[in-house]
Amino acid sequence: MTPEQFLSRYWQKRPLLVRNAFPGFTTPIEPEDLAGLACEEAALSRIVVHHRQADRYELRTGPFPEEMFPDMPHQDWTLLVQDVDKWDLDVAALIQAFDFLPRWRIDDIMVSFAAPGGSVGPHVDQYDVFLLQAKGRRRWQIDAGANPPVDFREDSELKLLKEFQPTHEWILEEGDMLYLPPGVPHHGEAVDACLTFSLGMRAPSAAELVVELADHVAERLPEELRYADPDLAPARDAHEIDAAAIGRLRTALGSLGELDDAQLRDFFGSFITRYRSAGQIPGPARAPTRGDVEARLEKGALIARHPFVRLAWARDGRGARLFVEGDAWRMGIASARALCADGRLDAGDYGALDEDGRQAVIDLLGRGIMKLGPVPRRRQR
Repeated sequence: MTPEQFLSRYWQKRPLLVRNAFPGFTTPIEPEDLAGLACEEAALSRIVVHHRQADRYELRTGPFPEEMFPDMPHQDWTLLVQDVDKWDLDVAALIQAFDFLPRWRIDDIMVSFAAPGGSVGPHVDQYDVFLLQAKGRRRWQIDAGANPPVDFREDSELKLLKEFQPTHEWILEEGDMLYLPPGVPHHGEAVDACLTFSLGMRAPSAAELVVELADHVAERLPEELRYADPDLAPARDAHEIDAAAIGRLRTALGSLGELDDAQLRDFFGSFITRYRSAGQIPGPARAPTRGDVEARLEKGALIARHPFVRLAWARDGRGARLFVEGDAWRMGIASARALCADGRLDAGDYGALDEDGRQAVIDLLGRGIMKLGPVPRRRQR
Protein backbone atom coordinates (compact mmCIF):
# COMPACT_ATOMS: atom_id res chain seq x y z
CA MET A 1 0.00 0.00 0.00
CA THR A 2 1.36 3.42 -0.94
CA PRO A 3 1.12 6.39 1.40
CA GLU A 4 -1.42 7.93 -0.99
CA GLN A 5 -3.62 4.83 -0.78
CA PHE A 6 -3.41 4.76 3.02
CA LEU A 7 -4.30 8.44 3.32
CA SER A 8 -7.22 8.23 0.90
CA ARG A 9 -8.70 4.97 2.20
CA TYR A 10 -7.96 4.92 5.92
CA TRP A 11 -6.53 8.14 7.37
CA GLN A 12 -9.18 9.59 9.73
CA LYS A 13 -11.73 7.29 8.11
CA ARG A 14 -11.42 3.71 9.39
CA PRO A 15 -9.05 1.42 11.32
CA LEU A 16 -6.39 -0.67 9.62
CA LEU A 17 -4.56 -3.75 10.89
CA VAL A 18 -1.14 -4.23 9.27
CA ARG A 19 0.37 -7.65 9.87
CA ASN A 20 4.17 -7.66 9.84
CA ALA A 21 4.28 -3.92 9.33
CA PHE A 22 7.89 -3.96 10.59
CA PRO A 23 9.32 -7.33 9.45
CA GLY A 24 11.78 -8.87 11.89
CA PHE A 25 11.20 -6.06 14.35
CA THR A 26 13.34 -6.08 17.49
CA THR A 27 12.47 -3.63 20.25
CA PRO A 28 15.13 -0.94 20.77
CA ILE A 29 14.12 -0.60 24.44
CA GLU A 30 13.54 -3.31 27.04
CA PRO A 31 11.08 -3.29 29.98
CA GLU A 32 13.98 -2.65 32.39
CA ASP A 33 14.97 0.45 30.39
CA LEU A 34 11.40 1.72 30.51
CA ALA A 35 11.18 1.16 34.27
CA GLY A 36 14.43 3.08 34.72
CA LEU A 37 13.08 5.98 32.67
CA ALA A 38 9.90 6.00 34.78
CA CYS A 39 12.08 6.72 37.82
CA GLU A 40 13.35 9.98 36.25
CA GLU A 41 11.88 13.22 37.58
CA ALA A 42 11.59 14.75 34.10
CA ALA A 43 9.84 11.75 32.51
CA LEU A 44 6.04 11.64 32.34
CA SER A 45 5.02 8.20 33.56
CA ARG A 46 1.94 6.41 34.88
CA ILE A 47 0.98 3.01 36.19
CA VAL A 48 -2.54 1.62 35.79
CA VAL A 49 -3.49 -1.35 37.97
CA HIS A 50 -6.65 -3.30 37.15
CA HIS A 51 -8.33 -4.79 40.22
CA ARG A 52 -10.33 -7.43 38.40
CA GLN A 53 -12.57 -8.60 41.22
CA ALA A 54 -13.96 -5.10 41.72
CA ASP A 55 -13.44 -4.12 38.04
CA ARG A 56 -11.62 -1.01 39.29
CA TYR A 57 -8.70 0.76 37.59
CA GLU A 58 -6.19 2.46 39.86
CA LEU A 59 -3.98 5.25 38.50
CA ARG A 60 -0.55 6.03 39.94
CA THR A 61 1.70 8.81 38.63
CA GLY A 62 5.50 8.91 38.52
CA PRO A 63 8.31 9.34 39.07
CA PHE A 64 8.49 5.95 40.75
CA PRO A 65 11.08 4.61 43.21
CA GLU A 66 13.33 2.00 41.64
CA GLU A 67 12.76 -0.48 44.46
CA MET A 68 9.01 -0.55 43.74
CA PHE A 69 9.17 -2.55 40.50
CA PRO A 70 10.39 -5.92 41.87
CA ASP A 71 7.38 -5.92 44.21
CA MET A 72 4.79 -5.30 41.50
CA PRO A 73 2.26 -8.13 40.94
CA HIS A 74 2.81 -10.65 38.15
CA GLN A 75 -0.32 -9.59 36.25
CA ASP A 76 -2.95 -6.91 35.61
CA TRP A 77 -0.85 -3.73 35.57
CA THR A 78 0.60 -1.42 32.92
CA LEU A 79 3.45 1.09 32.96
CA LEU A 80 3.17 3.94 30.43
CA VAL A 81 5.88 6.49 29.65
CA GLN A 82 5.28 9.45 27.30
CA ASP A 83 7.83 11.03 24.95
CA VAL A 84 10.22 8.08 24.94
CA ASP A 85 11.42 9.24 21.51
CA LYS A 86 12.86 12.32 23.24
CA TRP A 87 14.98 10.12 25.51
CA ASP A 88 16.08 7.29 23.20
CA LEU A 89 17.54 7.82 19.72
CA ASP A 90 16.65 4.32 18.56
CA VAL A 91 12.99 4.81 19.49
CA ALA A 92 13.03 8.23 17.80
CA ALA A 93 14.35 6.63 14.60
CA LEU A 94 11.00 4.84 14.17
CA ILE A 95 9.38 8.17 13.30
CA GLN A 96 11.21 8.12 9.96
CA ALA A 97 8.83 5.34 8.85
CA PHE A 98 5.99 7.88 9.06
CA ASP A 99 7.58 10.64 6.99
CA PHE A 100 4.55 10.67 4.69
CA LEU A 101 2.78 12.56 7.51
CA PRO A 102 3.58 16.17 8.48
CA ARG A 103 6.22 15.93 11.22
CA TRP A 104 4.61 18.78 13.16
CA ARG A 105 1.47 16.61 13.48
CA ILE A 106 3.37 13.83 15.27
CA ASP A 107 3.23 14.22 19.04
CA ASP A 108 5.34 11.48 20.57
CA ILE A 109 6.01 7.78 20.90
CA MET A 110 4.56 6.50 24.15
CA VAL A 111 5.88 3.13 25.28
CA SER A 112 3.90 0.87 27.58
CA PHE A 113 4.91 -2.30 29.36
CA ALA A 114 2.04 -4.55 30.44
CA ALA A 115 2.22 -7.59 32.67
CA PRO A 116 -0.07 -10.47 31.55
CA GLY A 117 -3.64 -9.21 31.66
CA GLY A 118 -2.51 -5.59 31.96
CA SER A 119 -4.63 -2.89 30.32
CA VAL A 120 -5.76 0.69 30.80
CA GLY A 121 -9.43 -0.16 30.15
CA PRO A 122 -11.73 0.53 27.20
CA HIS A 123 -11.34 4.12 26.08
CA VAL A 124 -11.47 6.43 23.07
CA ASP A 125 -8.85 8.89 21.78
CA GLN A 126 -9.54 12.10 19.90
CA TYR A 127 -6.42 11.80 17.77
CA ASP A 128 -4.88 9.33 15.32
CA VAL A 129 -2.67 6.64 16.80
CA PHE A 130 -0.44 3.87 15.41
CA LEU A 131 -0.06 0.94 17.83
CA LEU A 132 3.07 -1.09 17.12
CA GLN A 133 3.58 -4.35 18.98
CA ALA A 134 7.24 -4.28 20.01
CA LYS A 135 7.54 -7.30 22.29
CA GLY A 136 5.16 -10.09 23.34
CA ARG A 137 1.49 -10.23 22.35
CA ARG A 138 -1.48 -7.97 22.99
CA ARG A 139 -5.15 -8.55 22.26
CA TRP A 140 -6.90 -5.54 20.75
CA GLN A 141 -10.66 -5.08 20.56
CA ILE A 142 -12.28 -2.14 18.77
CA ASP A 143 -15.80 -0.90 18.17
CA ALA A 144 -15.91 0.16 14.52
CA GLY A 145 -19.68 0.54 14.46
CA ALA A 146 -21.53 3.73 13.61
CA ASN A 147 -22.13 6.09 16.55
CA PRO A 148 -20.57 3.92 19.27
CA PRO A 149 -21.42 4.79 22.90
CA VAL A 150 -18.78 7.11 24.35
CA ASP A 151 -20.11 7.95 27.81
CA PHE A 152 -17.50 7.70 30.56
CA ARG A 153 -17.60 5.75 33.79
CA GLU A 154 -18.10 7.92 36.86
CA ASP A 155 -16.13 5.68 39.25
CA SER A 156 -12.67 6.28 37.74
CA GLU A 157 -10.32 9.21 37.31
CA LEU A 158 -9.37 7.65 33.98
CA LYS A 159 -11.69 8.42 31.08
CA LEU A 160 -12.99 4.86 30.68
CA LEU A 161 -16.01 3.93 28.62
CA LYS A 162 -19.18 3.00 30.46
CA GLU A 163 -20.16 0.67 27.61
CA PHE A 164 -17.88 -1.14 25.18
CA GLN A 165 -19.20 -3.46 22.48
CA PRO A 166 -16.32 -4.69 20.29
CA THR A 167 -16.95 -5.44 16.64
CA HIS A 168 -13.41 -6.67 15.87
CA GLU A 169 -10.72 -8.52 17.82
CA TRP A 170 -7.11 -9.38 16.96
CA ILE A 171 -3.97 -10.57 18.71
CA LEU A 172 -0.96 -8.53 17.60
CA GLU A 173 2.50 -10.06 17.61
CA GLU A 174 5.91 -8.44 17.31
CA GLY A 175 6.05 -6.19 14.24
CA ASP A 176 2.25 -6.01 13.78
CA MET A 177 0.64 -2.58 13.85
CA LEU A 178 -2.90 -1.26 14.30
CA TYR A 179 -3.92 2.20 13.04
CA LEU A 180 -6.91 3.86 14.71
CA PRO A 181 -8.47 7.15 13.58
CA PRO A 182 -9.96 9.52 16.16
CA GLY A 183 -13.12 8.46 17.96
CA VAL A 184 -12.79 4.66 17.66
CA PRO A 185 -13.36 2.94 21.04
CA HIS A 186 -10.66 0.37 21.76
CA HIS A 187 -9.33 -1.89 24.47
CA GLY A 188 -5.92 -3.56 24.62
CA GLU A 189 -4.97 -6.34 27.03
CA ALA A 190 -1.62 -8.10 27.32
CA VAL A 191 -1.74 -11.79 26.45
CA ASP A 192 1.71 -12.14 27.97
CA ALA A 193 4.25 -9.60 29.22
CA CYS A 194 4.58 -7.15 26.35
CA LEU A 195 5.77 -3.78 25.09
CA THR A 196 3.60 -1.59 22.86
CA PHE A 197 4.71 1.57 21.06
CA SER A 198 1.99 4.18 20.51
CA LEU A 199 2.77 6.87 17.97
CA GLY A 200 0.19 9.57 18.65
CA MET A 201 -0.68 12.66 16.67
CA ARG A 202 -1.15 16.21 17.86
CA ALA A 203 -4.77 17.30 17.41
CA PRO A 204 -5.59 20.55 19.24
CA SER A 205 -9.27 21.08 19.93
CA ALA A 206 -11.16 23.98 18.38
CA ALA A 207 -11.51 25.43 21.89
CA GLU A 208 -7.74 25.38 22.38
CA LEU A 209 -7.16 27.04 19.02
CA VAL A 210 -9.71 29.79 19.71
CA VAL A 211 -8.23 30.58 23.13
CA GLU A 212 -4.67 30.64 21.79
CA LEU A 213 -5.65 32.71 18.75
CA ALA A 214 -7.42 35.24 20.96
CA ASP A 215 -4.31 35.54 23.14
CA HIS A 216 -2.11 35.84 20.04
CA VAL A 217 -4.26 38.68 18.65
CA ALA A 218 -4.68 40.40 22.04
CA GLU A 219 -0.91 40.64 22.55
CA ARG A 220 -0.66 42.69 19.35
CA LEU A 221 -3.57 45.11 19.94
CA PRO A 222 -2.89 48.62 21.30
CA GLU A 223 -4.33 49.43 24.72
CA GLU A 224 -6.22 52.43 23.31
CA LEU A 225 -8.26 50.22 20.96
CA ARG A 226 -11.46 49.71 22.96
CA TYR A 227 -15.19 49.23 22.71
CA ALA A 228 -16.52 52.66 21.61
CA ASP A 229 -19.94 54.17 20.97
CA PRO A 230 -19.61 57.72 19.56
CA ASP A 231 -22.95 57.15 17.79
CA LEU A 232 -24.77 56.42 21.07
CA ALA A 233 -28.49 57.35 21.13
CA PRO A 234 -30.57 57.81 24.32
CA ALA A 235 -31.33 54.41 25.87
CA ARG A 236 -34.91 53.19 25.76
CA ASP A 237 -34.04 50.79 28.56
CA ALA A 238 -30.81 51.39 30.48
CA HIS A 239 -30.34 47.67 31.11
CA GLU A 240 -30.82 46.45 27.52
CA ILE A 241 -27.93 45.27 25.36
CA ASP A 242 -29.45 46.37 22.09
CA ALA A 243 -28.65 45.54 18.46
CA ALA A 244 -26.48 48.64 18.10
CA ALA A 245 -24.31 47.49 21.03
CA ILE A 246 -23.84 44.10 19.40
CA GLY A 247 -22.79 45.84 16.18
CA ARG A 248 -20.19 47.88 18.07
CA LEU A 249 -18.97 44.69 19.73
CA ARG A 250 -18.41 43.16 16.29
CA THR A 251 -16.36 46.23 15.35
CA ALA A 252 -14.26 45.95 18.52
CA LEU A 253 -13.62 42.26 17.84
CA GLY A 254 -12.98 42.81 14.16
CA SER A 255 -9.32 41.84 14.43
CA LEU A 256 -10.30 38.24 15.16
CA GLY A 257 -12.32 37.94 11.99
CA GLU A 258 -9.96 39.80 9.68
CA LEU A 259 -6.78 37.73 9.96
CA ASP A 260 -5.12 37.08 6.62
CA ASP A 261 -3.24 33.89 5.72
CA ALA A 262 0.11 35.32 6.80
CA GLN A 263 -1.22 36.21 10.26
CA LEU A 264 -2.82 32.78 10.63
CA ARG A 265 0.43 31.17 9.49
CA ASP A 266 2.42 33.05 12.13
CA PHE A 267 -0.10 32.18 14.82
CA PHE A 268 -0.28 28.50 13.94
CA GLY A 269 3.45 28.06 13.49
CA SER A 270 4.04 29.56 16.92
CA PHE A 271 1.24 27.57 18.54
CA ILE A 272 1.92 24.14 17.06
CA THR A 273 5.63 24.22 17.96
CA ARG A 274 4.72 24.94 21.60
CA TYR A 275 1.67 22.67 21.85
CA ARG A 276 2.18 19.67 24.16
CA SER A 277 5.84 20.49 24.61
CA ALA A 278 7.76 17.66 26.25
CA GLY A 279 9.48 19.92 28.79
CA GLN A 280 11.42 23.09 29.45
CA ILE A 281 14.72 23.56 27.64
CA PRO A 282 17.29 25.31 29.88
CA GLY A 283 19.61 27.83 28.28
CA PRO A 284 23.39 27.68 28.65
CA ALA A 285 25.18 29.53 31.44
CA ARG A 286 26.94 31.57 28.77
CA ALA A 287 25.76 32.01 25.20
CA PRO A 288 28.51 31.14 22.68
CA THR A 289 29.69 33.83 20.29
CA ARG A 290 29.43 33.36 16.56
CA GLY A 291 33.19 33.39 16.23
CA ASP A 292 33.58 30.67 18.84
CA VAL A 293 30.90 28.52 17.20
CA GLU A 294 32.41 28.76 13.73
CA ALA A 295 35.93 28.12 15.02
CA ARG A 296 34.85 24.98 16.86
CA LEU A 297 32.91 23.73 13.84
CA GLU A 298 36.05 24.04 11.74
CA LYS A 299 37.84 21.85 14.27
CA GLY A 300 35.23 19.11 13.88
CA ALA A 301 32.63 19.98 16.51
CA LEU A 302 28.97 19.30 15.74
CA ILE A 303 25.74 21.13 16.53
CA ALA A 304 22.98 18.88 17.91
CA ARG A 305 19.33 19.82 18.39
CA HIS A 306 17.77 19.30 21.81
CA PRO A 307 15.47 16.25 21.61
CA PHE A 308 12.53 18.12 23.19
CA VAL A 309 12.46 20.71 20.38
CA ARG A 310 9.42 21.10 18.15
CA LEU A 311 9.91 22.96 14.88
CA ALA A 312 8.25 23.56 11.52
CA TRP A 313 8.52 25.94 8.60
CA ALA A 314 6.15 27.78 6.26
CA ARG A 315 6.59 29.76 3.06
CA ASP A 316 6.78 33.55 3.42
CA GLY A 317 6.77 35.10 -0.02
CA ARG A 318 9.92 33.85 -1.75
CA GLY A 319 11.46 32.93 1.59
CA ALA A 320 10.38 30.99 4.66
CA ARG A 321 9.69 31.37 8.32
CA LEU A 322 11.21 28.80 10.65
CA PHE A 323 9.15 28.21 13.80
CA VAL A 324 10.95 26.80 16.82
CA GLU A 325 9.33 26.45 20.24
CA GLY A 326 6.90 29.29 19.54
CA ASP A 327 9.35 31.79 18.01
CA ALA A 328 10.05 32.53 14.35
CA TRP A 329 13.07 33.31 12.16
CA ARG A 330 12.95 34.43 8.52
CA MET A 331 15.36 32.78 6.09
CA GLY A 332 15.52 31.07 2.72
CA ILE A 333 13.41 27.99 2.02
CA ALA A 334 16.44 25.71 1.64
CA SER A 335 17.83 26.79 5.01
CA ALA A 336 14.48 26.30 6.78
CA ARG A 337 14.12 22.85 5.27
CA ALA A 338 17.66 21.89 6.26
CA LEU A 339 17.25 23.04 9.88
CA CYS A 340 14.01 21.07 10.22
CA ALA A 341 15.35 17.94 8.55
CA ASP A 342 18.74 17.65 10.26
CA GLY A 343 18.95 17.02 13.99
CA ARG A 344 22.66 17.81 13.87
CA LEU A 345 24.93 20.01 11.76
CA ASP A 346 28.61 19.86 10.89
CA ALA A 347 30.72 22.64 9.43
CA GLY A 348 29.55 21.83 5.89
CA ASP A 349 25.85 21.83 6.86
CA TYR A 350 26.27 25.13 8.69
CA GLY A 351 28.15 26.68 5.79
CA ALA A 352 25.40 25.67 3.34
CA LEU A 353 22.86 27.78 5.24
CA ASP A 354 22.15 31.32 4.15
CA GLU A 355 23.14 34.23 6.40
CA ASP A 356 19.75 34.34 8.13
CA GLY A 357 19.88 30.59 8.73
CA ARG A 358 23.35 30.80 10.28
CA GLN A 359 22.26 33.63 12.54
CA ALA A 360 19.22 31.59 13.61
CA VAL A 361 21.57 28.75 14.61
CA ILE A 362 23.59 31.15 16.77
CA ASP A 363 20.38 32.41 18.40
CA LEU A 364 19.18 28.84 19.04
CA LEU A 365 22.53 27.89 20.57
CA GLY A 366 22.12 30.84 22.93
CA ARG A 367 18.77 29.47 24.08
CA GLY A 368 19.90 25.90 24.62
CA ILE A 369 17.68 24.69 21.77
CA MET A 370 20.86 23.67 19.97
CA LYS A 371 24.10 22.57 21.60
CA LEU A 372 27.66 22.62 20.35
CA GLY A 373 29.57 19.44 21.09
CA PRO A 374 29.82 15.73 20.28
CA VAL A 375 26.89 13.83 18.76
CA PRO A 376 25.02 11.68 21.34
CA ARG A 377 25.84 8.03 20.67
CA ARG A 378 23.22 5.35 20.43
CA ARG A 379 23.21 2.93 23.28
CA GLN A 380 25.38 -0.14 22.60
CA ARG A 381 23.82 -3.53 23.34
